[in-house]
Amino acid sequence: MGCAPKWRNWQTRRTQNPVGETPCGFKSHLRHSWGLQDSRCVAKRLGILTGGGDCPGLNAVIRAVARRSLDRGSEVIAVREGWRGLVDAKFEPLGPREISGILPRGGTIIGTSRTNPYKIEGGVDQVLANFKEQRLDALVAIGGEDTLGVAARLHAEHDFPVVGVPKTIDNDLSATDYTFGFDTAVFICTQAIDRLHTTAESHNRVMVVEVMGRHTGWIAVMSGIAGGADVILIPEQPVTVERACAELERRHERGKDFSIVVVSEGYELTYESGERRQVAQELRPDEFGHVRLGGVGHALAADIEERTGYETRVTVLGHVQRGGSPTPRDRILATRYGLKAADLVHEGKFGRMAALHGDAIVDVSLGEATKELKTVPPEWYETAKAFFG
Repeated sequence: MGCAPKWRNWQTRRTQNPVGETPCGFKSHLRHSWGLQDSRCVAKRLGILTGGGDCPGLNAVIRAVARRSLDRGSEVIAVREGWRGLVDAKFEPLGPREISGILPRGGTIIGTSRTNPYKIEGGVDQVLANFKEQRLDALVAIGGEDTLGVAARLHAEHDFPVVGVPKTIDNDLSATDYTFGFDTAVFICTQAIDRLHTTAESHNRVMVVEVMGRHTGWIAVMSGIAGGADVILIPEQPVTVERACAELERRHERGKDFSIVVVSEGYELTYESGERRQVAQELRPDEFGHVRLGGVGHALAADIEERTGYETRVTVLGHVQRGGSPTPRDRILATRYGLKAADLVHEGKFGRMAALHGDAIVDVSLGEATKELKTVPPEWYETAKAFFG
């Protein structure tokens, strides 16, 4: 059980083992081999990073990974600010004191960034070199499609010893039923919609609520159903602006002089003429190729008011969806994911990600989890449409 990877003393080990392989399965003749192929081996120094946008539940994962690993006698090292920490060598220890009391806290105590080492000159080499310099045996990467996409590629190309945990408020990672952070975001949006109902009714207004979700409409659909939205617009179902206005007019004809429209930030304004228009705050892509979305709510509201004559207002929930304390469900899900990730490291099962299937926590390949976005299926949107107008 005390068999740790021996790349630290690889020259000595190579002399003692002419085959060039340690008892843990580390092949010393390969440039970037990390070992821990044998499930009996224990990672003595484990790194943790959080990458991409923050969300409620990150600290619960950190706490769970650290608690289980510390109980097994491992050292736990925080990699600061996501992949940036491995590129720039930003590390600090995580002990019982550092993880005490963080379960209900939002954000991440170890920082995050949207850093892609594959877009930085020499970035991947720096990641590999700093990983070895810190004498780390394994890494738990907590993130969404971009952070885990880097992890999957490092594992595939360099046999990098990494395990993933699915984090995103967007719930768009494949191979898992739900990501942590999503439930809290839906709860926050539902509360906002509930509050907007009363002011919309008081003033006989149409209230447009813009929510996050990037290129999928999970937050919009779930919060819209829960909040009783009258129209929901998402990227996967390009309902035209004209059709949305017709639903609002049909509602008014029935004596309902106020309406709630929920729109996902990634929805393209779609018209019966065939025109489609993406609205973004910034068109310059980030290191992962994404533009900064936002603003579709205002454009849609202007269209609705012009076409229907109904007074229309906009609420953009923005980053409030990411902040604050996680819901009980997200705390529990994040904790279960963290424990599973620590177990996968202990078992030497790298290139895997903790996932939720039904109510069971399982592991899936990082490649499977990041190969495509998980979009809202038609049946979910049909559920929402049953209450339109």
